[in-house]
Amino acid sequence: MESLLEIQRRCHEERERLQKLMVDEFMEKKLSEKDRIFSEHRVKIYLDQYIETTARLADLYEDKEGERKAEISALSGPNEFTEFYSRLKNIKEFHKKHPDEISVPLSTEFEQMAKAYQQSDAMNLLVEFTDEEGFGKYLDLHESYDRYINLKGIEKTDYITYLMIFDHLYDIPKDRKNAEYKKYIDALFEYLYNFNQRVKPLMDLEKSLEQTKADFEKQWISGTFPGWPKETESALANVGAPLDLSAFTSWEELASLGLDRLKSALMALNMKCGGTLEERAQRLFSTKGMKQIDQSLLAKKSNLGKNSSSAAKEQARQKEIALVESQIYYLCELIKEQRAATKENVQRKQARGAGERNDSDVEASDSESEEEEDDNDDVPYNPKNLPLGWDGKPIPYWLYKLHGLNISYNCEICGNYTYKRPKAFQRHFSEWRHAHGMRCLGIPNTAHLIFITQIEDAIQLWEKIKQQKNQERWVPEQSEEFEDSLGNVVTKKTYEDLKRQGLL
Repeated sequence: MESLLEIQRRCHEERERLQKLMVDEFMEKKLSEKDRIFSEHRVKIYLDQYIETTARLADLYEDKEGERKAEISALSGPNEFTEFYSRLKNIKEFHKKHPDEISVPLSTEFEQMAKAYQQSDAMNLLVEFTDEEGFGKYLDLHESYDRYINLKGIEKTDYITYLMIFDHLYDIPKDRKNAEYKKYIDALFEYLYNFNQRVKPLMDLEKSLEQTKADFEKQWISGTFPGWPKETESALANVGAPLDLSAFTSWEELASLGLDRLKSALMALNMKCGGTLEERAQRLFSTKGMKQIDQSLLAKKSNLGKNSSSAAKEQARQKEIALVESQIYYLCELIKEQRAATKENVQRKQARGAGERNDSDVEASDSESEEEEDDNDDVPYNPKNLPLGWDGKPIPYWLYKLHGLNISYNCEICGNYTYKRPKAFQRHFSEWRHAHGMRCLGIPNTAHLIFITQIEDAIQLWEKIKQQKNQERWVPEQSEEFEDSLGNVVTKKTYEDLKRQGLL
């Protein structure tokens, strides 16, 4: 029943309301990591809907079939009243057929949608985390670890060590990167990609991976990609290296070069390279001085073609593996915090006794609701405003007083800025704020004036220091000495006075 113009107006309204929902999500304070992830997933849903509405609106404005132009012509033409009454008639007929139909405005529709997405049950259906992942706090690499320890030729390690080295793919030799290894890195890449999508839904991973692929192509061509050096020796072995036979007078001298060098020289001439050392030397020496090599000595072209095609396939396979490795390196850079937290979490779990682990398993279901309450109330009980420790709880009060954290220092030179803790107070004398205050007073910020916080004290001490410096300064009239004709040592001023009076 809606016209194209009404559909356009509705699309514009949808875009504005979606923008408001995204702004509200960004403005809302997130009390926990779980709330942040759920909020970003809601923004991602709104953003996808916004892009879809924008694309639909662009199609309407493009008006390929000319329906919008025809509708505008009908409304603005000479028979506009005829068009008006025709539409009014359609509206009345619609209401006669649907007398109980209720029109829900967009404002109510979007409010209901926002409330539905605010519920944790709805978000749990959109994004799922395993128990080990703890709503995006930790990694769950147990499946990848099982694949890793089952690879042939790989040194067996424990899970904690694997968490630190699972991205050290460059340490694995190339000859061990077979089909099973390809399956392993594919599974690892799939998990890391999926985990980053769940933890950072607003990040454009596809665009970032395209840039990673472009950087990889440059490194692969230059041979600087880690773990895959440029194979100059193997390429030379496949193509072969020519040998100048004019320096040799017999095949025995050629035999002294060894099997590998003779094989390389024969391959360079497309000759058969099999046989013993003597056979290879004799075969190669027989070509000395010949403009055309006997066809019976040449290698079969089919074998050469097979070798070149197999080498190309192997090169493509290695490049494919290296590309996956480069993407894994990039994805690992994005989860540094979760990786460190996972290691600490696993170490903490392994340090528990059997009884503690059983108790924790029994109380896990009961503690979930308490953890959610703690997440919602992120501010712990802290009446004395003590600093928080590594576990997010206030440190003990005796430790607070032991380190002097209850002492505050005021510095007038810094503009009456207050420094808490002795270390911060001592450190601030070499920082920019105190140095700027001393510069404004015209006093150099030297070690003589350390621990001076009052402006008047600093000025008085600087005047005293200047006086001492003036007294210690070299004054020729007072410090320079002269000797008269009798050997008496006098100052320069006394000497000049006696000389002027003619008493010397």
